Amino acid sequence: MIQHEFFDQNCFDKINEECGLFGIFKSDEDQSISVVTETYAALFGLQHRGQESAGITVNKNGEFKSVKDLGSVIEVLTPKTLSTLPEGKIAVGHVRYSPRGTVDRAGTQPLVMRYSKGLLAIAHNGAITNLMEIRSDLELGGAIFQSFSNAELIAYVIATERLKYATIEEAVSKTMDRLKGAYSIVLSTPNMLIGMRDPNGFRPLCIGKLGNSYMLSSESCVFESLGAEFIRDVEPGEIVFIDDNGLNSIRDHCGKKTSLCLFEYIYIARPDSVIDGMSVHMARRNAGRMLAEEYPVEADLVCGVPDSGIDAAQGYAEASGIPYGVALIKNKYVGRTFNRQNAENKDRLLKIKLNALAANVKDKRIIIIDDSIVRGSTCYHIVKMLREAGAKEVHMRISSPPFLHPCYFGTDIRSKDELIATKMTVEEIKNYIGADSLGYLSLENARKIASGVNIGFCDGCFSGVYPAPIPENEIDDRFSRKIMR
Repeated sequence: MIQHEFFDQNCFDKINEECGLFGIFKSDEDQSISVVTETYAALFGLQHRGQESAGITVNKNGEFKSVKDLGSVIEVLTPKTLSTLPEGKIAVGHVRYSPRGTVDRAGTQPLVMRYSKGLLAIAHNGAITNLMEIRSDLELGGAIFQSFSNAELIAYVIATERLKYATIEEAVSKTMDRLKGAYSIVLSTPNMLIGMRDPNGFRPLCIGKLGNSYMLSSESCVFESLGAEFIRDVEPGEIVFIDDNGLNSIRDHCGKKTSLCLFEYIYIARPDSVIDGMSVHMARRNAGRMLAEEYPVEADLVCGVPDSGIDAAQGYAEASGIPYGVALIKNKYVGRTFNRQNAENKDRLLKIKLNALAANVKDKRIIIIDDSIVRGSTCYHIVKMLREAGAKEVHMRISSPPFLHPCYFGTDIRSKDELIATKMTVEEIKNYIGADSLGYLSLENARKIASGVNIGFCDGCFSGVYPAPIPENEIDDRFSRKIMR
């Protein structure tokens, strides 16, 4: 008898990533704009990128005030806590997913550092692959760290470089010379908002404008919800500086081979975002169309696992001519706290969070599409749920290739041991989850889903080929389970 086990507290058995960043610099001409209100609303739009902690730092005349803690936006940024924030000129916001099994309250962001040149507030998304090397050098120089956060390390590097150079622009540029790996950063100095994106462009970052005020965000969907205009993406390797003189940038680190995380299009980003010139929604529909070509099957209904499988399911339906419908209903009001409190009874929890629509699936052959299979436990329960609701056949289609390799650039794939595809063949996984058939999108086609994009991709978790150096013995490092984004 196959034993179906849950490996962690994530009921939906998904890859966890990322963090969400937001920053705003209010123009003196836009006095009606509240940087607190805009940042709070923006973090709601980025909540899907992290639910472990949330925070806002406001810069008013060079003095910084923060509200942050472990929890979701609505748990941390209550009307009471928000009322303690002054109405300043600059604000930085952050939502975070932290690696499984770690709680580092000191690493909640934005982080604020006071040094000889003033204050810095920093929010970060990604993973610095030479973190331990830099951290060791700083500690030998007398640095004392309060957390295992990448953000704290980056702030230290900026502060040390600022002592060597006349301007913050030079210091941040020299900081980029020292950092390796994946990073998008939003940073406030006493009089400037700064955004920076690593030369590979692993993590997204974009620029918006509301009136005459500039914004930075991990995803463009935020701008529309705020009534702002999406200007453009921050280029890989670009550093943007926003102050009373407007927006300027340094592109000294641009022009290298780029590698945006392909999983942004498959799962992480919101479908209403546009990243590096490509609609996330359209990329997912493209994946579904290609799946229909690669793995056709006779069926009565094509359905998606909410939410990230829906767009691909619509694409599959269009290409196959099979009607699209709803097979699963997601309870959107079961949150992070409920997950943790009921971690011991995940079968029951998944039924509370996801339920089969029997009226649609009874006596039908169902194609169910999801974005990925990590450990297989959730797929097993979904197939079982559909069969119990009366489905005659259940055919599983996955809009990404199998996960076969760890990720070193920010997503929570720490070891091959966590990945079912490294232990079983596709046929064995099909039997494990109880489906009538199973098909993954090929790597070749996965690389084509965002064909209109103006950037290269990182698909190392699928291919094992990484576009940047990876840290030696990263999995065995004594800090590897503690390092936070």
